[in-house]
Amino acid sequence: MNAPDRLRALLAEPGFVVMPAVWDGLSARLAAASGFKTAFLSGSCVAASRLGGPDLDLLSLGEMLDSFNMVRGAAPETLVLADGDHGYGNAMNVQRTVRAYARAGAAAILIEDKITPRALTAAGKPCLPRAEAQMKIRAAIEAARESGILVLARTDCRPTQGIDEAVARIEMYVEEGADILLLDSPADEAEIRRAVAAARGRPSFAVLSPGAPRATPSQTEAEALGFKIGTHPTALLSPAAGGMKAGLAALLAGDAEAATALPPPELRAMLGYGDYDTQAKRFIVPG
Repeated sequence: MNAPDRLRALLAEPGFVVMPAVWDGLSARLAAASGFKTAFLSGSCVAASRLGGPDLDLLSLGEMLDSFNMVRGAAPETLVLADGDHGYGNAMNVQRTVRAYARAGAAAILIEDKITPRALTAAGKPCLPRAEAQMKIRAAIEAARESGILVLARTDCRPTQGIDEAVARIEMYVEEGADILLLDSPADEAEIRRAVAAARGRPSFAVLSPGAPRATPSQTEAEALGFKIGTHPTALLSPAAGGMKAGLAALLAGDAEAATALPPPELRAMLGYGDYDTQAKRFIVPG
């Protein structure tokens, strides 16, 4: 069973599916070792790790695919939902993006309706007209049929065009054949319930990390509201950054490491030094 089929089977099971947001081999390895079957290759996390900056559509498809390959290499059994952003161009670019992630082994890909290139401001997410957004999702669905990769259709138009337009787009994406639906930035539970209803039984995706101006339910609340799958974009990134800051502060204070640092044996075990030795013994030349 390939990755898309495994994800379909998982989404058919009872319960809410939590996808940690990952960005490289280490974050993917840790998530898999903790028991997570799925992960979200987050554009915001990749931007933070590769650029040391914000997620403002500065990343290229090549950079995202490179990060995906790191994740896939470190956790080959993890079912990865890849952040395809706006598809990196027009409908034909969207098809190339979908096919590239499918070849690389992604279980699903997210495509959104934001305008690209992005306006030169960090505020707001201007979105394509509805008809253009429809064509990009149509192109994604067509390309996905070749491999079976799932398509998550996301609309970002709620803050700029209102909830009625956002719900209309979700309904349109369902008609086009999207597998998973995402309304970004719902204002409250009532808007969430409208979006879930518009998905007509197909899985709805939730963004659950706090901080942004949107309704942010807990995992339990998200499941009760009808969400099937969700991610916490900053759940690993924020503590990782906090840990690095603590380590740097310890060095500045003259210490060898922060109080929260992993003991060396635990760090080596986590990174798989023992596994390497076990595998390498098969290739040692006697004598």
